[in-house]
Amino acid sequence: MTSAEASAAYGRRSSEYIDLLGTIDATASRDRDLIGSWAAAQTGPILDVGCGPGHWTNWLRERGCDVEGVDPTPEFLDHARKAFPDSRFRAAAAEDLGVGDSGLAGALAWYSLIHTPPERIHRAFAELARTVRPGGGLLVGFFEGPAVEPFDHAVTTGYFWPVDVLGGTIEDAGFTVVSSETRTDPGVRAHGAIAATRTG
Repeated sequence: MTSAEASAAYGRRSSEYIDLLGTIDATASRDRDLIGSWAAAQTGPILDVGCGPGHWTNWLRERGCDVEGVDPTPEFLDHARKAFPDSRFRAAAAEDLGVGDSGLAGALAWYSLIHTPPERIHRAFAELARTVRPGGGLLVGFFEGPAVEPFDHAVTTGYFWPVDVLGGTIEDAGFTVVSSETRTDPGVRAHGAIAATRTG
């Protein structure tokens, strides 16, 4: 599954996704606490990688962050620009962010890499490592599981990751994991989050 194929799959179901998950009110309060505190610690530009409908980008901007949202799905970008005209959005994929070397203070990849096959995910983390400056931050949200394995996501194939395995992949790219969490909320798949700092 390439990023273009995943983007096309989301484009076909964009209206349904936006209606269900495209507002900050649809997010978990614990996720808002985590993302908000992480973003507040970043001193400089933040990229919301795979911003989807743009709600996290706008929420962070409203909290005073210098943030831009990027996504490869035109339908999401069209919605985000209309719904959040004061926020910045552009087309880009995780593997090619369109940012100069060490140009970011931080990158948020919140459930935006869940469809990336395990044999390709290192490309995204290498690009994140290239664009986040030394000492800058990375925060990743994902579906946690006991093994790296695919599952039938409503849009297209997704992947579970054990925290330690994904953390090792992130560190191999040039980051140092500083914290992680898991939880299982009622009625949804197990959640994982990893915060890391760019080494160097």
